[in-house]
Amino acid sequence: MKTRELRIILYLRIKFNLNLYIMNIGFQVNYRTVWGENVCADLLWITKSGKETHAELSFSTIDGVVWRADTVVPTSAVRLQYQYVIVKDGSVARKEWNSLPRELALTKGINRIQTRDRWRDFPEDSYRYTSAFTEAFVRHEHLGWPENAGEKSLVLRVFASEVPADQTLALLGSAPALGSWKVGHEVRMTCVGANEWAVSLDLSELQGPVDYKYLTLNTNTGQQVMWEKHDNRTLHCPNAERKMEVVVEDEAVNLPAVPWRGAGCVIPVFSLRSEHSFGVGDFGDLRRMVDWISMAGMHVLQILPINDTTQTGRWTDSYPYNSISIYALHPIYADLEALPQLKDAAMRTCYRSAQQKLNALAAMDYEKAYDTKRNYLRRLFRQEWAGVKVSKAYKDFYADNEEWLLPYAAFCYLRDLYGTPDFHHWETLSKYDAKEVASLTKKGTESADSIEENFYIQFILHQQLSQVRQHAREKGIVLKGDIPIGISPTSVEAWKEPHYFNLNGQAGAPPDYFSTNGQNWGFPTYNWDVMLADGCKWWRRRFEKMAEYYDAYRIDHVLGFFRIWEIPQHSVHGLLGQFSPALPMTPDEIERFGLPWREEIYTRPYITDRIIHRIFGDDTSEVRRLYLDSQQNGRYNMKPEYDTQRKVQAAFAEKNDPHSVAIRDGLYSLISNVLFVPDRRDPHMFHPRIGAHQDYLFEDLGDWEKDAFKRIHEHYFYHRHNQFWYEESMKKLPTLVGATRMLVCAEDLGMIPECVGWVMKNLQILTLEIQTMPKAPWQTFANLWENPYVSVATISTHDMPTMRGWWDEQREAAQQYYNQMLYHEGQAPHPMTAEVAKEIVSAHLESPSMLCLLSLQDWLAIDESLRYPDPDAERINIPANPRHYWRYRMHLTIEQLMSSTALNEKIRGLVKCYGR
Repeated sequence: MKTRELRIILYLRIKFNLNLYIMNIGFQVNYRTVWGENVCADLLWITKSGKETHAELSFSTIDGVVWRADTVVPTSAVRLQYQYVIVKDGSVARKEWNSLPRELALTKGINRIQTRDRWRDFPEDSYRYTSAFTEAFVRHEHLGWPENAGEKSLVLRVFASEVPADQTLALLGSAPALGSWKVGHEVRMTCVGANEWAVSLDLSELQGPVDYKYLTLNTNTGQQVMWEKHDNRTLHCPNAERKMEVVVEDEAVNLPAVPWRGAGCVIPVFSLRSEHSFGVGDFGDLRRMVDWISMAGMHVLQILPINDTTQTGRWTDSYPYNSISIYALHPIYADLEALPQLKDAAMRTCYRSAQQKLNALAAMDYEKAYDTKRNYLRRLFRQEWAGVKVSKAYKDFYADNEEWLLPYAAFCYLRDLYGTPDFHHWETLSKYDAKEVASLTKKGTESADSIEENFYIQFILHQQLSQVRQHAREKGIVLKGDIPIGISPTSVEAWKEPHYFNLNGQAGAPPDYFSTNGQNWGFPTYNWDVMLADGCKWWRRRFEKMAEYYDAYRIDHVLGFFRIWEIPQHSVHGLLGQFSPALPMTPDEIERFGLPWREEIYTRPYITDRIIHRIFGDDTSEVRRLYLDSQQNGRYNMKPEYDTQRKVQAAFAEKNDPHSVAIRDGLYSLISNVLFVPDRRDPHMFHPRIGAHQDYLFEDLGDWEKDAFKRIHEHYFYHRHNQFWYEESMKKLPTLVGATRMLVCAEDLGMIPECVGWVMKNLQILTLEIQTMPKAPWQTFANLWENPYVSVATISTHDMPTMRGWWDEQREAAQQYYNQMLYHEGQAPHPMTAEVAKEIVSAHLESPSMLCLLSLQDWLAIDESLRYPDPDAERINIPANPRHYWRYRMHLTIEQLMSSTALNEKIRGLVKCYGR
């Protein structure tokens, strides 16, 4: 504090007899700046009532390394959070790692606090600072700032991320106040935050340099467990005045701890089944599943997206990745038994009967389950709303969520009013208008009743899922969510915030293991220029909402943050797509690879008699007559009414017989038979068509032309964009990863450019490792012992057959796996035996991966008495079928699972045996 400021405060105190409490804080941080850089601090003062006030503080320096600043504490503040930033030319050039702001307790009776801070960079073990670790895996109770040890106190604060849950951090040193190196005299520290420990020492008892070290103690017995690795530390005791607290941030503790590894289970919420279900899994079942996870010795329960997907209310809404809101939860997941009973006894009986019928089905009947539960919720809304809407809990929920909740509820009302989620076809509000939307809530109107019903449903869903998350944390279990890469073109976000999206584009995936023609998800692509301009506000809001329910999440198709596969609107398949952003090629550049440029041939469907006959066989004449126009050069063009895949799709919309489907698919193939596709921004630049070296046009090239195109294809898809895509992803992912403290996992399957590995390692994002989908192109099966620690090991995903399903579908590969990876001789058994399944599960549990997360189907495979006889019936999704019905439900109830002692002991034994 400046002398002049002190004099003013003292004058006011005497002149007006004001009982002003004066505290000031002196900050010091070491940071070696370059010319033009200045150190500043972002301050957040917090009062006892929770009111927050932001402030900025500029620092000064003499040597460009040690930076200092003073400030006065506002009289009502009880806590201070702050972070350091580097400012250059009036703007922020660099920030500290922002997941854990510093915090000071502003204790009454202290006149001055002096800090000695360290600049906080992104730690190498940042994953250990996530809420998954600090609130579940390795949970320590946060006991608050330690009380002052004396009138002149020294607070040592330090990060120690490897302290096991049953241990506590302590220090021992050469001074009597630090135990004089005597066993049993250790000074215990207090956990004050995520992996942050502190202790207050009386400076009057410390003189001169003091040697000390950190160690851990068994929390219950107090016995020493492990010491930090390096040599003794030395504490140079600072000078302090009376009623002064010196806060020293020490160098992080490095303990010789074994890397933490855990196991878990993956299952969609809709697939859960209990005696309390209503034909579909719900949040009550999710809580029960947490209990089973705990019983089986596991630590993670991973689910698929649970956002509202209600477009039409029909079975096509079962697709969980096509939500109408990135915030709203699906009404189908409401746990009806946890809600107040319907007062109408006859209706209770009616719904009980419906529940029993729906629960008896082997698979989910989405339409019946949705209609029945939604009708129940509507009745309950009419019964309970008057009391709920005046409750503090509801008012707090609405205040926190109004920004998305009102547009969502209005969208649902208008969707039902006009019979379509496509807002372009609404008679009113086809363009979002905040004032008009707000007017729909006018009391007593039909729209207000509908909108408030959606408010009510989202409120109870929020409460139920929040309770599941808290229950999981208390058991040391992490609930892991799934964030889809895309949004629906008929969603609240597309309606309310269209500037964030390219609504005339289609996102998808190039051909891969899951689909030979690529995947067309139909989602609009992101307008990253707009998103980056406001600091990715849209994404940060999305992640912050997810963090209310999850401590870990999976980024669906993380490659989309490097580049997205963008498919033109006229295409059905993914083959005619191009990466965006990307670096297209000029004709001159193509020719430098040795391929003469022939735009007429390379960029338009190449159709000859040989190709027509290859595709259509006996239907060749009919196809020529109905769909093609002959050209003088011996080739054909598509007739104008069939010259795009969308036109063909429309023409065959009502023809579902096998012959018509074969003709339609053949026409799709003709249209995609090109060597290059024009860039969507500049038609004079081109992208090689992915996989064209396996198509008909390629066959008609000369050998030297084939070699040239192969070089172009290899260069373009695997080398050309590495640095470019690295830079693109680093504009986005650091902000998104840092938006919350959730543990970040990624689905990094498919065509993986080399730069993906660089980014995942830099940001400590967990990769996904599947042994049957090795990332090294020379491998048939990945070696599990080579998995990186920062990864998730699994056997199958929801887009794949289960372990048993793959074993029977890919018999040749299964035989190779049996001999080479399991080291067995002879023929592989079919169906897969429980013993073989146990070997495969054990190998994955033994891998170095931090997490081993297996589907429930794969866990059950190790018990032949419990697993479902037909593995094909256990498959969740078939990506090659865009109209797949997502309806798989576990054949056992969770109650049966809980009582399956032999299975649970077997799983618990395996998890423990392999150190998870």
